[in-house]
Amino acid sequence: MPPPTSEAPKKEFVHPKAKHAKKQAIRDAYAIEPISAFYIFLGANLIAALFAPIQDCDETFNYWEPTHYLSHGYGLQTWEYSPDYAIRNWLYVALHAIVGNIRRLLPHSNKVAEFYFVRCVLAFICALSQTLMWRAICLALNPRIGLFFIVALVFSPGNFHSSTAYLPSSFAMYMAMLGAAAFINWRGGLKTSMAMFYFAIGGVLGWPFAAALCAPFLLEEVFFALVGDKDRFFEAAHRVVRGVVAAGLLVFGDMLVNTFFYRKVEIASWNIVKYNIFSKNGGPELYGTEPWDFYFKNLTLNFNIWFVLALLSLPILLLQKLLSKSAETFQTGFRTVVFLTPFYMWLAIFSLQPHKEERFMYPAYPFLALNAALAIHTLLAALGNADPRSLVGKIPAKLKLGVVALGLLFSMAIGLARIYGLYTAYSAPLSIYKPLFEVGGEGDTVCFGKDWYRFPSSYFLPRDMHAKFIRSEFRGLLPGEFSEAGTGFGLFSGTWLPTSGLNDRNEEDPGKYVDPKTCVFLVDTQFPEQQKGLDWKAPPNEPDFVADTEHWETVKCEKFMDPASTSFLARALWLPDWEIIPEKFRRKWGRHCLLKRKQ
Repeated sequence: MPPPTSEAPKKEFVHPKAKHAKKQAIRDAYAIEPISAFYIFLGANLIAALFAPIQDCDETFNYWEPTHYLSHGYGLQTWEYSPDYAIRNWLYVALHAIVGNIRRLLPHSNKVAEFYFVRCVLAFICALSQTLMWRAICLALNPRIGLFFIVALVFSPGNFHSSTAYLPSSFAMYMAMLGAAAFINWRGGLKTSMAMFYFAIGGVLGWPFAAALCAPFLLEEVFFALVGDKDRFFEAAHRVVRGVVAAGLLVFGDMLVNTFFYRKVEIASWNIVKYNIFSKNGGPELYGTEPWDFYFKNLTLNFNIWFVLALLSLPILLLQKLLSKSAETFQTGFRTVVFLTPFYMWLAIFSLQPHKEERFMYPAYPFLALNAALAIHTLLAALGNADPRSLVGKIPAKLKLGVVALGLLFSMAIGLARIYGLYTAYSAPLSIYKPLFEVGGEGDTVCFGKDWYRFPSSYFLPRDMHAKFIRSEFRGLLPGEFSEAGTGFGLFSGTWLPTSGLNDRNEEDPGKYVDPKTCVFLVDTQFPEQQKGLDWKAPPNEPDFVADTEHWETVKCEKFMDPASTSFLARALWLPDWEIIPEKFRRKWGRHCLLKRKQ
């Protein structure tokens, strides 16, 4: 008797109309498919990863250099990593070092490839976070608000800076988006514990102050718990307690990692708060102060019309509620106000601080985009009024559509002009070091004088080539070097061995300088436009090394914008170099050069 034959399982038939209905349901919920939104975010972020200049020397010296030390055994050390102060988080750095080391396992690996690999991974994480927040916005508010959220971020210079910056404020921004997505999206139940944990990760591993962004969401939870019944109150308390416990366990785990590196018990996040708020030596104000309107100017440059819309979002919403006859529930209106609050809160708090830096706004960028998206959605709903008895209804629909479309296109064009302008103006420091891999030798030094803050990190130097500093007119504290002691000191001894010449008062340490005669290579920037005046004279400690052809030969130079000689408009935006453009609106250029000492 022949064995029984087993039939292949029949494939379930799905009618084409059912597939169409499913796709239509996705479009109704999100306007575009989630995977498409992810690809849009990822594309914009990868452009930033590959082309964005390093905006802040803090990114180089406080994060890329310690990561380079963990991966390659040497690097520059700032006072924040001295075990005497311990205000930087080694767990945050170690995670990035692990990512960079993964690239070393792949073909064609070198240190520059590690640098860009880390950036690309950051681009992916940021895009995933943006997509999840966008999804929550679409589900909780409106798909059109989600579309404007995408446009506001993708075409903004702010996203170009922040999406792949290796900075705690960028990491806190990722976690704030994940936390906000969990708080906003109530489908499937409230996710308060998960949201709190995301904000805790951003605060503990990244920047402690960013955890404050969850305050409006927690107050919402408390409010609805208090006005609800007893069961709802205990459920809310249970969720909050779980979130607090998870955050506590995170702090404990982070403390263990930092204790390993510093060889003493340290909670880095608390040390940051202590230094910034309770320091007796001047705190962050030692590094400069700015007027109250600094962030208003900066956010206008980085988000143009979207920043204006974000500022007006709450007044627009309240006006719409007063004039609208819709039967919207109190809960819906209250929740919308909660969603708008984090941006206002963050902007107000940091505008009052004397010490201001662009990166301090990074965690609030997604909330700025949310506020702006909701504002333009509300305005469009008002403009869509077709009642001929109203003033808006008398305006032809095509005219209204044309005005809105032109406004959006103008905003996108301004954003792209600034992004391209930043790249063309300041990308030279990422481009001039490539010849070192051909002409440099093991043990050579690359020296920096007045351009010390433009150094992109040791990832751009060949193996065993060190960065050194020569004296310039700068009188603050420069980084030292992690100890490279090996035998008898254990793993990563440079993270815990005593340091010298480091202080938290920004006081200069002459021991950081080397004699220029010991430099094999040197990086210098020349600005010919500034040298045209008859009375121009180089500062005593900042000679024109590029012009000193007797002692130095040029290895490679790249164009670098001269900000002091360029008008504000040309600094802010890329303008074509056409004859019709007046001379005063054209960029003035210098040269950022890698030099080699002549034998």
